[in-house]
Amino acid sequence: MKHAIILAHPARKSLNAAIAKAYAETVERLGHEVVVRDLYAMRFDPCLHASEIPGPKAPKFRSDVLRERERLADVDVFALVYPLWFNAPPAILKGYIDRVFSMGFGFAPTFGGTKPCLEGRKLISFTTSGAPDFWMRDTGALSGLMRLFDAHLGGACGLTVVDHAHFGGMVSGITQEAFDEVMAKVRTTVAAHFRAHPPLAA
Repeated sequence: MKHAIILAHPARKSLNAAIAKAYAETVERLGHEVVVRDLYAMRFDPCLHASEIPGPKAPKFRSDVLRERERLADVDVFALVYPLWFNAPPAILKGYIDRVFSMGFGFAPTFGGTKPCLEGRKLISFTTSGAPDFWMRDTGALSGLMRLFDAHLGGACGLTVVDHAHFGGMVSGITQEAFDEVMAKVRTTVAAHFRAHPPLAA
C-alpha cells in the first residue's frame, strides 16, 4: 500500500510532526510506501483561484495542484495530521483539500451532480488540541468535526474513513511520558488498521 501523510503544522519540531514521523516509520516497517506532504514546508498556496472553480467552463488548475495530483494518483491511504485551531483544521489544510481534492481528482461531474473518484481508498486522521479530551467530547467539538470534515470529505470523494485519533490537552512542554503515550497510540492505531495488508511486491 502507498500512504500519503499530509501534515499541516508550521513548526518543524511540533508534536504533529512527530506523529507524522511515527506514522511513516510504522507503515514502512510493515513494508508499505510513504510520501509526506508537509504543507507549510512546501509553502503550499491554500487560496482557491477563480479559474479553479467549476462552472460553465471546465476548471483550469494551476501547476502546483497538477503536481500534487500526480504525486497522489496511486495513493491508497490519505493520512491527515493536524492541530485543531478554533475547533477546525488549519486554513492551509482546508485550502489543500479545496484545491487538490476538488473536481477532476476527488470527484467528477456526472448527470445531475458529481461522482466520487477515490472509491476503494482510505482516510485516517490524527489531530491534537490544547483543549482536554473531556471538553472536546462533552461540547461535541470532535464529533462535529468528524461529521462536517471527515465524513463529508470521505463521502464526496468516495474515501472510506477508517479512524480519527485525537489527542487532547496537548500544550507546550508536555512531559516525556505524555509524549511517549501519544507516539505509542499512533503506532498501535496504524498497525491495527494496516498490518493485515500485504507488503508491496519487491
